[in-house]
Amino acid sequence: MISKNTIDKVFEQSRVEEVIQDFIQLRKAGSNYKALSPFSNEKTPSFVVSPVKQIWKDFSSGKGGNAISFLMEHEHFTYPEAIRYLAKKYNIEIEETTSSSEDKIKASERESLYIVSEFAKNYFVDKLKTEEGMTIAFSYFRERGFKEETVDKFQLGYSPNIVNALSIDALDKGFEVEFLEKSGLTIVNDSKYIDRFRGRVIFPIHSMSGRVLGFGARILGDKIKTAKYLNSPESLIYNKSKVLYGIFFAKQHIAKLDNCYIVEGYTDVIQLFQKGIKNVVSSSGTSLTIDQITVIRRLTTNITMLYDSDKAGVDATLRGVDMILNAGMNVSICTFPDGLDPDSFSQDRTFEEINNFFQKNTIDFIQFKASFLANSSKENPILKAKTINEIVTSVSLIPDVIKQELYIKHCSKIMDISEEVLFNTLAQLSKQRSFSPSKKIKPTIKKTEKKHDVDVIFELEKKILEILMLYGAESETFEEVIMKKSPDGEIVMEPTIVKSKVFEKIFLDLQQDEVKFTNTSFQNLYEKIIKEYQKKNEFKSELFLNSLDPELSEYATSILMGEEKYQLHDWTGKNIFVKNKQHSISQLVSETILSLRTFLIDRKVKELQENIKVNSDQNNAVLEEIGEYYKLKSLLAKKLNRVLS
Repeated sequence: MISKNTIDKVFEQSRVEEVIQDFIQLRKAGSNYKALSPFSNEKTPSFVVSPVKQIWKDFSSGKGGNAISFLMEHEHFTYPEAIRYLAKKYNIEIEETTSSSEDKIKASERESLYIVSEFAKNYFVDKLKTEEGMTIAFSYFRERGFKEETVDKFQLGYSPNIVNALSIDALDKGFEVEFLEKSGLTIVNDSKYIDRFRGRVIFPIHSMSGRVLGFGARILGDKIKTAKYLNSPESLIYNKSKVLYGIFFAKQHIAKLDNCYIVEGYTDVIQLFQKGIKNVVSSSGTSLTIDQITVIRRLTTNITMLYDSDKAGVDATLRGVDMILNAGMNVSICTFPDGLDPDSFSQDRTFEEINNFFQKNTIDFIQFKASFLANSSKENPILKAKTINEIVTSVSLIPDVIKQELYIKHCSKIMDISEEVLFNTLAQLSKQRSFSPSKKIKPTIKKTEKKHDVDVIFELEKKILEILMLYGAESETFEEVIMKKSPDGEIVMEPTIVKSKVFEKIFLDLQQDEVKFTNTSFQNLYEKIIKEYQKKNEFKSELFLNSLDPELSEYATSILMGEEKYQLHDWTGKNIFVKNKQHSISQLVSETILSLRTFLIDRKVKELQENIKVNSDQNNAVLEEIGEYYKLKSLLAKKLNRVLS
């Protein structure tokens, strides 16, 4: 594991604007930077980066955070991958925490495999640029219609048809034969070294973060008894069932377009990508696996499968449907004319032609399955019954009951069978899966309450958190009003001046009234902010955000960056007395707390009034309590007016 010291150094040295600038174009806007959102299509920039606060906020998608969270959102890095990326960017040496000897050996071996794979990738790329590589290998890529920039982007290469050229070069450069063998680059036979991929064009296989995991290689020419495609064997870094070819290049486009095209081969990916269809990956010639589906689900819940229309292509598609549906994902399929695959179909067509074809010929996968199986079993009652069971079994795996009902109705029309029979079959399957049996699935309709234009308490609680994060450590003078009884028994207010830090003022006032935030996330965030001040007597937003879980970090970022997008409305007419920062901080604090207390009293009074309707026996006692709250509200109103003046 990466040491805490390393992580701290990364946070201290990394600059959010420098990190983001590597991926999107930022333009100066006052003290901030702005850009078009990388997470949605927009014409007006709503992506804001604050160098002062060291945070970013995308107002179009609601996402936000620090440099780490940007890499996790935009590049889909894991947390350790993001740390390693920044450590490399800022030349920070990574320290590993003490672990078991077995873990150390595995970590060392894994890193050694990454290093030797990177070396091999560079070796293959260099050999492609030689005279032999250009004549033999590059001509193959040119025949497939690949442009030079496409070849460079996917880091395609060439392995010369020499028994051990790569192995000897690697050994000469100090690489150990152990890792050459474990990576699958070298086959050791009686102390002789043989290059696995000799005489082939090379397709490097990248991880989500862009590290080379292994290789796919295609033979040049037609050789008898030789596999056309050859992949790296399984290793500590390469697990074929968990890897999708092209995911590193496609991930941003998949997330942005909210759809992932899946094809069968490497060249299918490259050809479509070159034509402008960039949200595409390949299952590397194997049936889609649960692990691969999980990878895609990190980016989108929508899959479109692009396979050949022949029997092998259809069978490959059918095999994965239940797994995909069970994962709660939406699946569509597009088949190509006979004799064509995505690669050959796309070669002589423009982006517009390809995209239009996909739009017109893509159907929901359930529809495809029902239509395909129905055609093959139309004249045979036994096969038809089997087909119906297969379709309903797939439908039963869909978590969304509304989708289930819609698919059942559609299948009823295609198969020419009553909905009742299909729903009964579905109910039986549901019962077997420990679901509540029912003859018919009905969608649940939730009643939604009418929302007010402004959720007052929500906005005031958010304002308190904003004040704490921006001004909590500042010392201010506050006018406290002490309530006393006069000689004639009347309650009077006696002003007194006190000096304290803003966070202390807010904490003590809320604690005195036993006020808790109505929003649970706000309450959790409030407690963490107060603890931060109590421990350090200061607040650094960039360090604080790093300590939060993703959900709270997003809340905090939204609050801190809200001022960059929105201004407070004129709420005075709605009895919300919150001023801008141009006024004194002490006024801002007092007004906000008093306004929150006032609205909490209003809510309590409303609850008591509702209680009168239910428990008429206790009316007198409740009415007295309401009267006391009204007196308190009147006093708060006087204090509020005093602050405003």
